[in-house]
Amino acid sequence: MSNMPHVPKTKPLKPAELSWKCDAAQFTFNSTEELPVLQEIIGQDRALDSIQFGLGIGNHNYNIFVLGEGGTGKETTIKGIVEEKAKKEPVPDDWCYVYNFANPDCPAAMNLPPGKGLDLTSEMAELVGSLRRDIPKVFESKDYEKHRDEILEGQQERTRAIFLRLEQKAVEKGLLLKKSVSGLSVVPAKDGKAMPVDEFESLPKAKKAALEDAIRILQDKLSDAIRDARVMEKETKDRITALDREVVQYVVNPLINELLENFKGFMAVIEYLNRVKEDILENIDDFRPKEEMQLALGPIRLPRQEPSFERYRVNLLVSNKETVGAPVIFETNPTYYNLFGRTEYKVQFGVATTDFTMIKAGAVHKANGGYLIVNALDILRNIFVYDSLKRMIKNREIRIEDVWEQYRPVSSSPLKPAPIPGRIKLVILGEPFIYYLLYNLDSEYRKLFKVKSDFDNVMPRDAGNIFKYACFIAARCKEEGLLPFDRSGAARVAELGSRLAGDREKLTARFNEIKNLIVEASYWAGQDNAKTVAAGHVDKAQSEKIYRHSKIEDKLRDYITEDTIMVDTVGRVAGQINGIAVLDPGDYAFGKPSRITARTYMGEAGVVNIEREVKLSGKIHNKALMILTSFMGERFARKFPLAFSATVCFEQLYDEIEGDSATCAEVYALISSLSDMPIDQGIAVTGSMNQFGAVQPIGGVNEKIEGFFDVCVAKGLTGTQGVIIPKRNARNLMLKKEVVEAAAQGKFRIWAIEHVDEGLEILTGAVVGERGEDGNFPEGSVNYLAEKRLLGLAKTLKEFGRPRRGDNPPSGKKTKNVEVKKEKEG
Repeated sequence: MSNMPHVPKTKPLKPAELSWKCDAAQFTFNSTEELPVLQEIIGQDRALDSIQFGLGIGNHNYNIFVLGEGGTGKETTIKGIVEEKAKKEPVPDDWCYVYNFANPDCPAAMNLPPGKGLDLTSEMAELVGSLRRDIPKVFESKDYEKHRDEILEGQQERTRAIFLRLEQKAVEKGLLLKKSVSGLSVVPAKDGKAMPVDEFESLPKAKKAALEDAIRILQDKLSDAIRDARVMEKETKDRITALDREVVQYVVNPLINELLENFKGFMAVIEYLNRVKEDILENIDDFRPKEEMQLALGPIRLPRQEPSFERYRVNLLVSNKETVGAPVIFETNPTYYNLFGRTEYKVQFGVATTDFTMIKAGAVHKANGGYLIVNALDILRNIFVYDSLKRMIKNREIRIEDVWEQYRPVSSSPLKPAPIPGRIKLVILGEPFIYYLLYNLDSEYRKLFKVKSDFDNVMPRDAGNIFKYACFIAARCKEEGLLPFDRSGAARVAELGSRLAGDREKLTARFNEIKNLIVEASYWAGQDNAKTVAAGHVDKAQSEKIYRHSKIEDKLRDYITEDTIMVDTVGRVAGQINGIAVLDPGDYAFGKPSRITARTYMGEAGVVNIEREVKLSGKIHNKALMILTSFMGERFARKFPLAFSATVCFEQLYDEIEGDSATCAEVYALISSLSDMPIDQGIAVTGSMNQFGAVQPIGGVNEKIEGFFDVCVAKGLTGTQGVIIPKRNARNLMLKKEVVEAAAQGKFRIWAIEHVDEGLEILTGAVVGERGEDGNFPEGSVNYLAEKRLLGLAKTLKEFGRPRRGDNPPSGKKTKNVEVKKEKEG
């Protein structure tokens, strides 16, 4: 073998391949002030087509669930589209609740054309005011008093005549009509006065018997007279009632007729007004002038309790007088009562009372005939809401109920308002996991929400979308009152959009992140007293944001620099390699290098993952270890069985590890330990692999490279350091300019590989080796040395387990080999 160092076949990526540079010259504007305001939604054709379909189809089961990651513009987009469509649709009716004269506990619902509900409400209030003002005047008029007096005097004359004739007959019989507390009675008379009882008892029997007969006959006549008087009194009362109705109708009829004329053609209103008129005539006393009553003690006067005229009011639940097109309601706090309304109460003297005028509308009532937009997580958080929304859609009616009534020992809500027919298109916004959770667990959901609008978080990076990015910047600047961006600033925003997308060929559709960047860049430009936002200001905004969130990353890098966390960036060590993980606390993701070690020795345990043994690894990581074991078996166990033990460990790892992106690094550490070929510690590795050794893409490639680069910078760049990544991740590279500049200067390198052998060649600086026609690896290659070590371990283990000469096993028994305790493989 030659002593010359082996030159790997795989070359480092060129600086131009490490990031995408947006050419500012493609823009024809000098600043975004010149651009039109963007009206359309960028990069969401599939989602927009779904929304248009869902809004266009009239079936009540085709409600829409809009899903996508936060910040993709779901809320803004759906509101804009729905509001635009709603403008072209008819305005729905007004809805009122009125008193139900037949069943007061069930207020009646009534719909009227837009604006008519307000008219009816105000005209009914004017009606009550007019009646309360004019009816008392009628009862105080001289004509009414004259007619009433004539009726009363006539009744009194007839009554007096009846009792006068009876008194005359009593006198003729020697009797007298005596008034007492219990009424009139017939008693014997003497000298025009009632005869004393003892004197009556002393009369001769014949005279006494004659008087008793006369008293009995006259008492019967007195009863007849009293009955006749009561009949006349009732007739008088009926005549006065008829008089009252007659004179009140002179006031009521013109007012009611005017209302009937105003609302002709609306049968529900006409029927209601006729019931109102009849109720007024049946309760005329409520409109009579009321007198004050004096307390028994002192001169204090208290007014009598006024009769209630609330039953003649109209509770205007929903007025669409000012509405343009169909209503669009976005309920940000969808509690049950905010959505479906409630019945309020008023407390007087410790007693809670309510009536139909205290029924309040919810968002569902306001959206009736239009669109209701709610957040999925909000409706699931609020009790009763989700089931009630589904019930509303299925039954196509809106009910106002006290949902807590079923949990109270005594009902406190006597009112049961009539349901209102519901015609609402429901739009729910949510995260994808909520959509799939409901879709798979709730069969009713699949029937009621048949339209899925899925917002993507990325879009193609083409010239059209880049220009739309610039228009988006212009729109946000005008809306927020920000400084305009020049060409370089707009180009840098597009570059960061590609970085957020995690793909050089894509742009992010998470426009909330882009908006935040625009706002912050404008701030830093203002601090610099600039008139426009340039690329430097965008870079400043990005670096300042990272600085605000990167305390944990800086602390970990300090620990590595101080050697508290042991990560080598120089030297060569067998069985030791640098892997890279991504840590994401939630607000900021960054790469953290970790030392991975492998030790190999004689045994039969195979490859043991220490993290797995102590339950610090997830299922995907465990799967990756099994793939690694399969790969090792296929590569080295063709001529002899693998008989070895190996342990793989993430050093100084104290929490759970998950994922398969360290599979390649684990293979390299394991083969290095078997072959005793040292690995360059200045090179970190990330990438998963399959059983054939093909390297598979991973996530967070930019964060991983930058994380190891920052550690190398902190410890000192040597010009030999770098990172090995999967070739399929090359299109995901959007590295920060410091990494690109270091690569251009030859201080840092990035290799993209397709097979694990390419990485092994880079790390060891030696020939990896492939099996020749004779089935053997080239002598001196990495695979040759690893296979040689494995063969030696297998032979040693076999020799160790063979019985010694002269040791004859007992008769009838088989030889018992020395058992080698297996290590747990999980």
